[in-house]
Amino acid sequence: MGVLHIHDDPSLRDRAPVFADRAAAGRHLAQMLKVHRGGGALLAAIPAGGVPVAVEMASRLELELEVLPVSKILLPWNTESGFGAVAFDGSVWVNDAVVREFGLSPDAVKRSTVEARSKVEHRMNMLRGGCSLPELVGRSVIIVDDGIAAGSTVRAAISALRRLGAGKVVVAVPTAHLHSVELIAQISDEVWCANIRGGFSFAVADAYESWYDLSDQQVAKILKKID
Repeated sequence: MGVLHIHDDPSLRDRAPVFADRAAAGRHLAQMLKVHRGGGALLAAIPAGGVPVAVEMASRLELELEVLPVSKILLPWNTESGFGAVAFDGSVWVNDAVVREFGLSPDAVKRSTVEARSKVEHRMNMLRGGCSLPELVGRSVIIVDDGIAAGSTVRAAISALRRLGAGKVVVAVPTAHLHSVELIAQISDEVWCANIRGGFSFAVADAYESWYDLSDQQVAKILKKID
């Protein structure tokens, strides 16, 4: 294994909460990533939670923002935990170890994957207006989400970007679990994470004083303000 390029804020390690909300987190990340200001990279926001973070970063870093939907493939009995993800290009990443661990049948995997694909297609239409993906060949892309727990969505996004010919792939998130950061760093070129936390339990929401699920309508309204 080569050198892992992980950047964090040492003053925020293993602390929670550390951000007032997603917008404040975006401002903090923008300050950390000022080396990328005006560099021509594409900010790729993963909805829903990644959008308000990326909006703050886009203006401060003078970078183009695109919404690239990715959806977790959820366990049949859980609305939060998943075993893979469907990316914006329709590609699928499945964690076979989790499938085996929970004894999921092929039919269960298929049903959950179909549901995730439907969610991605809906967001592609609603949040991108059906517009095709931007030209990515050779371009640096910074993936932005509001946090990484297990890392399925970010992993799927990285794989999709690699397949579409992106150049440097950077991940920027306000908060993440240490183990996931190390895994994501192995398949990306850089990881920027302000608040890295270890421990047995982890929740993205714990990093924020104000955190709530965003609807697609709320995300669309945020995006409309920057058009």
